[in-house]
Amino acid sequence: MTKPVKDDPADLVAEYDEERPARRLSRRTDLLVHLVALAVGVLVLKQVFFPYSKGNQFYLVIFLGCALPLVFLCYRPRSRPTALRDDPGLFDWVLAVVALVVGLYPVLGGYDAFLDRQGQLSTLDVVAGALLLLLVLEATRRATGWVLPAVCLLFLAYAYYGGYLPQNWGIAHAGIDFAQIVNALYNDASGFYGTPLDVAATYIVLFTIYGAVLNATGAGRFFVDISFAAFRRSRTAPGRTTVLSGFLLGTVSGSGTATAVSVGAITWPILRKAGYPREQAGGLLAAAGIGAILSPPTLGAAAFIIAEYLQTSYLQVLIWATLPTLLYYLGVVLAMEADARRFGFARQPDEDRHRGEVRRLLLRGGYHFVSLGIIVVFLALDIPPFAAVVYATGVAAAFALIARRGDLRGWARDLVNALATGVRSALPVIAVCAAAGVITSTIAKTGLGLELADALVELARVITTNPTAVLVLTVVLSAVAVGVLGLAVPVTASFIIAWVVLGPALETLGVAAAERAMFLFYYAVLSEVTPPTALAAVAAAAITGGSVIKTMWQCWKYTLPAFLVPLAFVLTDSGAALLFQADALTVVWVLVVSALAVAALAVVTGGRLFGEVSWPVRVLLVPAALCLLYLEPVPIAVGAGCGVAAVVMHAVLRRRTA
Repeated sequence: MTKPVKDDPADLVAEYDEERPARRLSRRTDLLVHLVALAVGVLVLKQVFFPYSKGNQFYLVIFLGCALPLVFLCYRPRSRPTALRDDPGLFDWVLAVVALVVGLYPVLGGYDAFLDRQGQLSTLDVVAGALLLLLVLEATRRATGWVLPAVCLLFLAYAYYGGYLPQNWGIAHAGIDFAQIVNALYNDASGFYGTPLDVAATYIVLFTIYGAVLNATGAGRFFVDISFAAFRRSRTAPGRTTVLSGFLLGTVSGSGTATAVSVGAITWPILRKAGYPREQAGGLLAAAGIGAILSPPTLGAAAFIIAEYLQTSYLQVLIWATLPTLLYYLGVVLAMEADARRFGFARQPDEDRHRGEVRRLLLRGGYHFVSLGIIVVFLALDIPPFAAVVYATGVAAAFALIARRGDLRGWARDLVNALATGVRSALPVIAVCAAAGVITSTIAKTGLGLELADALVELARVITTNPTAVLVLTVVLSAVAVGVLGLAVPVTASFIIAWVVLGPALETLGVAAAERAMFLFYYAVLSEVTPPTALAAVAAAAITGGSVIKTMWQCWKYTLPAFLVPLAFVLTDSGAALLFQADALTVVWVLVVSALAVAALAVVTGGRLFGEVSWPVRVLLVPAALCLLYLEPVPIAVGAGCGVAAVVMHAVLRRRTA
């Protein structure tokens, strides 16, 4: 049974994105929030060029103190409005004021004196810190739901009551006094003001501002138009356009669900005319959209955290993500091509409005690519990513002024609005990163991460003592754990929790830092398309009006190779070549073998290989793909043999059928 199609992309993004829908404020309240968000944006830009002399933590205190109150004004305590008027009530204003006071408390009363009291906080310090803890949890609940705050409370309870746990559990500890818990969160670099918030305040906000500026300049529409123009002569043009649009538009949005909705609002009518069933179209939209979080040069917010955790450059993370991104889109495109031929989708006639030549579109709007290229070039020149994105934003703004033919007033208005919009769109991520500090601080103070890692490895060793099998079981259990965790919490929080809990287990088994970080990152992202929640698929189904469950499974079909390729990162030494962690020759043969595995999986899910493929052939291709992805000589030989046998069987069966 299908459901009514929804037409407003903004409403769909708000309803189905991983964050809760924001309020629709009245004009006066919206203006106030807009001005405060603009001030926060100016603060972020100021820190890039004129950082505070008191250190980065001083800046983070001011940043959180100014940004946290906005969450209570922009996000309602319930997921749906209880009345037509959606402005914050008295209680929301009280929470916002208290958040401002306790957030700025460390600097209002003398920052140096506050730091000197580390480990011996005064009663007022403890009260302020406890209030900030409650406010961070409530802000996170409003912006993303109750699951992450509940996880934080569980970790806090463990920190306080750890001494009451049975010693034979292996995770008992002496217990931490409440004042010391507050001290660790409020007056320590591992708490609220740890790496997650640092990344949010230093990188993520700047990239959301950049995306808002690009969107204000019409880059999103340009990317979709040029995708239509590039494939308009192809029989599979609608599907190819959807995939390419998702990839290009992802550089603007950085959100899988938002990209799926934005692309779907434009391409769904074309897909429908071509003959796509609602569920196939919705699955393709979700798969194309989720690739936005996996694709350079922006990736998702967790990618910046990877760079900070591993103390490497953001450019290095982009390089690691390049080949997996190609394999992801290869799987999606092959599955799409199979569907186009199975259902006989029609090519769209040239009377569609997107019939401009690629050359003409590039001459008119090709400057939108320039700022993206500047980010990569500046990163290659060893310019910090926060500075590179600011320069890229400036270039995008300059081109926008030229495109507006000197309309300085309209250009300045759009630029100011984009600055505030970028900050407002980052509010849920800011709340999540502050709450994540509760988890990372607790694990650091109690040593829980190592205990859980040892328990995970021991669980695998109970089943088998073979070192290779232990690694495989640990990796599979980790992938399942991240996938389940991602069903309930946003991608950024899912990665942070997985890194501090599951990362040590993989490290114990000898998995290098880059491989385990990208492995956990990919499974955190893929939770966006994992049934039974699959938010990107739910949003796509709202666009097409298709069955939600069927759309989820179609999306899973398109993205199946993406669920298996990350396993290759960590199972063998050769898998590191997919992250460019090897010589050029190894990278080439590993990429070719992995591409063959992805192609085999696409045949399994798509059911076509120069015609319809029978089930025996598809069954034979499953071990072929799995063996090929285990990048060692013997499994590759077995996989190649199974693949050749499958192709021969398919050819024989086709001849008999003919």
